[in-house]
Amino acid sequence: MDKNSKSYIIAFYNIENLFDIENDPLTNDDDFLPTSKKRWTPKRYQNKLMKLGNVISKIGTEDTESAPAIVGLAEVENKQVLNDLVNIETLANENYSYVHYDSMDERGIDVALLYKSKDFEVLNSETFSVYLQNNLGLQDYTRDILLVTGKLNDETIHIIVNHWSSKREGEKETEHKRLAASNKVNTIIRGLKNNHGEPKIIVMGDFNDNPNSNSIESLEKESLLYNPFKVIWSHQKGSLSHNFQWNFFDQILISTNFFETKTLSLTLETADVYNIKFLTQYNGKYKGQPFRTYVGKKYKGGYSDHFPVFIKLKT
Repeated sequence: MDKNSKSYIIAFYNIENLFDIENDPLTNDDDFLPTSKKRWTPKRYQNKLMKLGNVISKIGTEDTESAPAIVGLAEVENKQVLNDLVNIETLANENYSYVHYDSMDERGIDVALLYKSKDFEVLNSETFSVYLQNNLGLQDYTRDILLVTGKLNDETIHIIVNHWSSKREGEKETEHKRLAASNKVNTIIRGLKNNHGEPKIIVMGDFNDNPNSNSIESLEKESLLYNPFKVIWSHQKGSLSHNFQWNFFDQILISTNFFETKTLSLTLETADVYNIKFLTQYNGKYKGQPFRTYVGKKYKGGYSDHFPVFIKLKT
């Protein structure tokens, strides 16, 4: 490797309900209180922060020996939990800053972006709502899409962070919600292309859809994005498991100009899921699956029901 070459890890992680222990009267956070059935106590909260900090500091380090420059997050309650996370002992020396906006999501969970200010300079950030309606024709609130524009290695890049609607009410019944989010991302990217010529774009998130879903293929086709996770997904590999089947809901897509090999320009080197053994169930019938914090109301004391995913960019 050229000694002048630099590498950066860009990651995404759905951290499974990172709620503080305080009651927010404006959101449905009642499951995550010390008095709830889940008994979300200060000790359990601190344990989760320590564990998440440990994971985030290690994503992709086999490749770069340095914690990720940028990490998109899903299922964050508010700025307080982000503050607690970046200052937790296992992460404090990485000096992360963050971008976060409160959304109108009914459960009060949002997306956010952690970044190392020594690597990434934020120039602009904004959020976009996905307009959905319920059966009564009323607005159905979901997570906003976060757009952060900044400079990484002196190149301007645009990062779009997503957490699309789940399939809890059925895959077909909810598909229109994820297609609406996909259309919104395509609209955001059209705007970027109108204003920036040939922008370098990274679209990351928990899409609640697999790489072969209509919503993801729409991003590839309409916005001319490349999805490295299409070839990584297999019967033995994914970012989460449901009914003993691996899904790849967590993905990072990139604009194709990340393949241009100009001098000192950032290019894609690798993409992978971070499924190291300590993040998995050690034994039993769920061996190898993500080691979760909760299964239903039952506390397991793990990390998350998702594995992180990452890409490595190099100059």
